[in-house]
Amino acid sequence: MASKSSRQSYSHNHNNGSSSSSSTSSSSSAPASRTTVGHAQPAHNSSGRPKPPSATSRRSVTPNSRTQSFHSDQEPRRVRVAIRLRPRNAEDLLSDADFSDCVELQPELKRLKLSKNNWSSESYRFDEVFTETASQKRVYEVVAKPVVESVLNGYNGTVMAYGQTGTGKTYTVGRLGKEDASERGIMVRALEDIIASTSPPSDSVEVSYLQLYMESIQDLLAPEKTNIPINEDPKTGEVSLPGATVVRVQDLDHFLQLLQVGEANRHAANTKMNTESSRSHAILMVHIRRSIHEKVNDEINSQEKGTKSDLFDGNGIPIVRKSKLLIVDLAGSERIDKSGSEGLLLEEAKFINLSLSSLGKCINALAENSSHIPTRDSKLTRLLRDSFGGSARTSLIVTIGPSARHHAETASTIMFGQRAMKIVNMVKLKEEFDYESLSRKLEGQVDYLTAEIERQQKLRDDGKYKLEKQLRECHDSFAEARKVLVTRSEILEKENIHLESEMKGILSELNHQKDLNNLMQDKVAKLEMSLKHSEQHQLENSTYQKVLADTTQMYEKKMAELIKQIEDERAHSESAEEQLALMKKLLSEHQKSIQGQKQIDELALKLQEMYQLHENTLSELQSLKSENKDLLLQKAKLNEELHSMRQRLLEQEKQRKGIENELIKLKRAVPENENDFEDKKSYMKEELSKGSSEFGNRMGSYRSNPLRENISGQRATIAKICEEVGLQKILELLTSEDSDVQVHAVKVVANLAAEDINQKRIVEEGGLDALLMLLRSSENTTILRVASGAIANLAMNEMNQALIMDKGGALLLAKTASKTEDPQTLRMVAGALANLCGNEKLLTVLKEDGGIKALLGMVRSGSSDVIAQVARGLANFAKCESRGVIQGHRIGRSLLIDDGALTWLIANSNTNSASTRRHVELALCLLAQNEENAKDIISGGGIKVLIQISAESSREDIRNLAKKMLRLNPSLQADMHAR
Repeated sequence: MASKSSRQSYSHNHNNGSSSSSSTSSSSSAPASRTTVGHAQPAHNSSGRPKPPSATSRRSVTPNSRTQSFHSDQEPRRVRVAIRLRPRNAEDLLSDADFSDCVELQPELKRLKLSKNNWSSESYRFDEVFTETASQKRVYEVVAKPVVESVLNGYNGTVMAYGQTGTGKTYTVGRLGKEDASERGIMVRALEDIIASTSPPSDSVEVSYLQLYMESIQDLLAPEKTNIPINEDPKTGEVSLPGATVVRVQDLDHFLQLLQVGEANRHAANTKMNTESSRSHAILMVHIRRSIHEKVNDEINSQEKGTKSDLFDGNGIPIVRKSKLLIVDLAGSERIDKSGSEGLLLEEAKFINLSLSSLGKCINALAENSSHIPTRDSKLTRLLRDSFGGSARTSLIVTIGPSARHHAETASTIMFGQRAMKIVNMVKLKEEFDYESLSRKLEGQVDYLTAEIERQQKLRDDGKYKLEKQLRECHDSFAEARKVLVTRSEILEKENIHLESEMKGILSELNHQKDLNNLMQDKVAKLEMSLKHSEQHQLENSTYQKVLADTTQMYEKKMAELIKQIEDERAHSESAEEQLALMKKLLSEHQKSIQGQKQIDELALKLQEMYQLHENTLSELQSLKSENKDLLLQKAKLNEELHSMRQRLLEQEKQRKGIENELIKLKRAVPENENDFEDKKSYMKEELSKGSSEFGNRMGSYRSNPLRENISGQRATIAKICEEVGLQKILELLTSEDSDVQVHAVKVVANLAAEDINQKRIVEEGGLDALLMLLRSSENTTILRVASGAIANLAMNEMNQALIMDKGGALLLAKTASKTEDPQTLRMVAGALANLCGNEKLLTVLKEDGGIKALLGMVRSGSSDVIAQVARGLANFAKCESRGVIQGHRIGRSLLIDDGALTWLIANSNTNSASTRRHVELALCLLAQNEENAKDIISGGGIKVLIQISAESSREDIRNLAKKMLRLNPSLQADMHAR
């Protein structure tokens, strides 16, 4: 179908539409307007009468209401898609006479129905639906004007037309409207609004007009420039075209001239479907530079008044917003069998379809949130990289034809628009400091200051002359005063000599009196000293006399007492001698009588002993009889126990052989590599990094499939052995005296603990106690490493965390960290402590048990894996504290600060490890959320680190969090202002 005829049909139908709307207002019985296109076959009921038109074929809303709904969407960053239906032309009326309508518009519902056949259709919703009567002005105001306003406010924008060849894309976008201003397209109307909204002295509007022809970028304003390269800034990702002609637009007439030159140089051809088919994609690039601050007053009015001008005039550095508007008129997609293209036209059609296919792939990938966007497959997708999935605000107008002959092309175009609606761009404002205007302002101020300096220099010269004159006058008066002073000084010197002679006589008299006084004082001092000595002698003599008297009295008393005691002792000794003589007599008499009595007593004692011996033998005989009976009973019992013990030993021998066989199986099943027992699960409770793309994840999973299959096979084998042997028996092997058995048993327990389904059983049957016992008692490095890994796996569960802390697990882990230097063991211990740091209820106990100090102490190993786990634990700890502060049940400064964690985080904020750096940055941002930590952060130099994180962090969410903390924390904000 012909493009020229289609454009004439647009204009003709628009005029007819306005007249028909006026006729509808005068007749209420006629339908307002029909949204169905073409000659639809009327549906018949059972009586053979045609059904009345449905309510969906009427429009009851005004264009203003539809325009407002297009703007007030709740997703301003999403790509806006509108669809426009081209009116029928003469060729459509002739060729589609035997076909029913395939497109039905519902503009009031913003829906479009595409009929597959007479009994089935599909409905699609767009941001706006334009009927064949929609005016060019309304299409611009709804589709392009919001984007133009965003561009004027400093955001990048894109307006693009997409559709089958001959559906009116060039008419919608690039129509010049020289003969009829109402037919002007989006390009002319957009530049008209931009020029009206900018001021030439401070703002600039520059355009480039290009075409993409057979994958070669050509300059439509300078046709000699072909194959223009595309450059991409590696830092910002901005696309530029070095070598393309850039023209500063003066007014609308100037732009129309440029547009006519470009249209004349654009490739077009006559095909079966369009007499003026565009054979290239046209791209109009509009660069806008606007100043948003009030300009500094360059006219120095204060020069005449003699006042000084401030350097910045109170406005600071002016800010410029730079934005770019892309208006893209895509070449129409076409089928070779329908367009009849041959030769060069066929090659052109191939390149057009190839670039549109690449664009469709990018749209599909963005709509499906794919990790890989194939933007480098075509130069068109590279040019539109910022428009879809980038930072530009994008509006897409999709054009379709009414003909049922092109049902497949129409359906493909509609699906392209539907997928484009799912794309969400990250709109960004681009502002820069206007150093050029600032330099112009400073130059004016330098000129003013230069003139001011010259004026001041002249004033200083005049003042210097006056001061020199005054100085000469002062010199003259000073000379006269000096003469007067000389004469007066001579008189005073004479008087001074006379006074000095008188003073000498007075001083000699005073010295004589002084010598006499000194002699008298010496005599008085000697007399006083002799008086004191005599008084002291008298006092000493009196005290000696008193002491002698006291001592003589005391000795006299003691002598009298001693004499008395001696006399008493003499009396006692005499009485004792008399008693001793009496006792000797009595003793001699008693010895004689005792000799006969002794023999009788000895016989009695012998008889008594014989009787006692008889009694003892009888009792011993009875006891021996009873013991004999007991021994017989015990012998019978021992025989029975011996028999049962033999049976039990036989059973235990069988069990021992079974356990040995199972142990051999365990040795074969458990990997010998020391790293295979380690935690098979991620320590992280929350996903801190989402930077890896889905493409990378798929590749990684493809590479790790053999390892995962191996691990899953080992776990299946271990689970089977556990079912056959029993978990209790495996746990009993942990207490074996054989260290080799302990190693293999703890490896099995560690692998079982890696599965959530086994953790509850392990804890209930005493596995946690056994693992803690190994940490407490074992000195084997392998056992310590594997047991720490098993505890780390169990610490992933919140209930297990509380049990570990209650049983002193944190203390044992801290002691293990202090007594080993093995990096793998330290990594396991750090992972377990990091998991415990993720429980808000255990933070205080964990700190008191030395968990934080142990984490920081493990940094001594220098292992990147250990340091990563330490950073993760601090991040978990800071996150729980931050959550508690936000919820209001935790106050005061962070517990991490007392143990020096903040200092370590600030010192390691620039580490080379991406994982460690991400955890460190997150921990610092979370600590900054607490106002109580601000003083320590400021004193430790954390402000500089937070500013660096907000600008250079590899993760956007961390950068945003750092910016938020710097903006919301009053203390940090005050310190930044002070700096």
